[in-house]
Amino acid sequence: MNAFPAESDINKALELLIDYYKVPDSIIKGLFGKENYRKLNTIMADLGEKGINTRELARVLIIEKGAYLFSGSSKEVRALREHLIRQLPEDKLMDLYARNPDSKRNITSSAYMIRPLVQKKWVVGGTWPRDFTAALGFPVIFSGISIPKTSSTDPVMDIEARKKVPPLAPFQQKLKEKMLQVLNQEAEKTRCVVTLPTGGGKTRLAVESFIEWMQGPFSEGKYMLWIAQSEELCEQAISCISDMWQEKEFPESLRVYRYFAGKSIGEEQLIGGAVVASIQQLYTRLQKGDKVIEEIIKNCGAMIIDEAHHALAPVYSTLLEKAEELCGPDLFPICGLTATPGRSDGETTSLVNRFQAYLIEPELPETSSYKANPLQYFREKGYLAKPVHHIYETGRDYVVKEDDVEPMQNDLTPEFLETLANDEVRNRRIIERLLEISRGKQTLVYACTVKHAEFLSTVLNAAGRKAASISANTPKATRRMYLDAFKKGEIEFLLNYGVLTTGFDAPKTEYIMICRPTTSVLLYEQIVGRGLRGPRFGGTEHCTIIDFADNLLRLGKPLAYQRFHNFWEKGSAETAVLS
Repeated sequence: MNAFPAESDINKALELLIDYYKVPDSIIKGLFGKENYRKLNTIMADLGEKGINTRELARVLIIEKGAYLFSGSSKEVRALREHLIRQLPEDKLMDLYARNPDSKRNITSSAYMIRPLVQKKWVVGGTWPRDFTAALGFPVIFSGISIPKTSSTDPVMDIEARKKVPPLAPFQQKLKEKMLQVLNQEAEKTRCVVTLPTGGGKTRLAVESFIEWMQGPFSEGKYMLWIAQSEELCEQAISCISDMWQEKEFPESLRVYRYFAGKSIGEEQLIGGAVVASIQQLYTRLQKGDKVIEEIIKNCGAMIIDEAHHALAPVYSTLLEKAEELCGPDLFPICGLTATPGRSDGETTSLVNRFQAYLIEPELPETSSYKANPLQYFREKGYLAKPVHHIYETGRDYVVKEDDVEPMQNDLTPEFLETLANDEVRNRRIIERLLEISRGKQTLVYACTVKHAEFLSTVLNAAGRKAASISANTPKATRRMYLDAFKKGEIEFLLNYGVLTTGFDAPKTEYIMICRPTTSVLLYEQIVGRGLRGPRFGGTEHCTIIDFADNLLRLGKPLAYQRFHNFWEKGSAETAVLS
């Protein structure tokens, strides 16, 4: 069963809600929210569309909520469930209650069965939701989608053998040979920093190199400790480790340990293998004297630090100091992975100096153009997409005060971004530009706030363009559902705030719309990087990046995109000015 409702599912649900069960206008608007309804009608009128009626609003709700249309315990969703249950014939109501009775009461009158059914806990994909949707005639998808077993995130997993993956590209193979040469020569004293442009496959490269090098140590109970910044990056690493271990046809299984998102590992589970950990959890557990992580560090065969530019932070000093305390000064091989386009070479130099490391970077043909711009090589060969940049000026003025900038985060504050998110004129211009994108083009949109992403998604759906929004608040199962639907092309626009900057892979992304201004070069590079996979890596030849630019008065530092003028394809920059 698809995780995202098909058009036939949407139409069937709409027919039942409006035509058959005649759900009142007040319930539909209650689910949608009065303020959201006002804003939606305002922006649709600005776009020259007529006001949205109850039927159209219900359709938007079905698309927005998807499999979770009836989920939750809010008074609005319970009002919807109650209305629907009340429409059932008495015999069907009694049959439904007989399968889902109130365990604390003996009810025989159908009139008293409605309330306990309405208040019954809704567990997505469970028996009660399935009975509810079946009794009312809705497609089973609206019972909710639970996390499939194939998406298990247990703390410990064993990877079995055999899975075919594409071979390394020639430049990746040469980098792998360099890495193995350093590892074989330096052994425990190995310190290296591997740098590749975003989209160049540094995770795959490092995983393949290290699991080959560590095949023997794994069987001796040693650990490969992979450290990342986010859950998404951790899961991405696990997926890659799983694929590569199976592809290599090793005779034994490999145990992988999830040491992030609060997951715990018991000492009795430790037999060696790959430990994928977040630096935040490592730091916290080390501070508390966690015996499991101390045992892993004592028997560490290699440490790989993803997004290694973060390794300049104090938490990594604490980790390495503890490692020296447990293992002695020679430690074990340490490899940092980083992507540098858009950042100064000084940061890479600092990183290399931090670890007293070898710098391992691609060997490119000796031409003046490639020396001046190494990215040109990767784009010409089809490894990276060619980024076409557009600046879309709104003509909107905002005064940036001292309190609107967070010095520690090197970015604008959430409060300032919320001001932008609530600007209805600005939002209309965002929607106008999004609707200009041809149908069927996969587009990532980076909004100013969670509510901003949700609202823009709603307007796009109301305009007949399939969209969904996700944030850190989105349940993981729902997030995976929308990401999968986006990759399959079932969703045109995927809007987000605070996620989809690292650890997200959608190679066919053709447009990236950046509606939130940022002064953080790192954040901007991570956003742009989501669309840089080239055709030889399953991506696109071009990716269009659209920066929604406002006139930010008194902003003391440049916006990040202004520092990328050498990054874009020559002659690609265009500016659309709206007055």
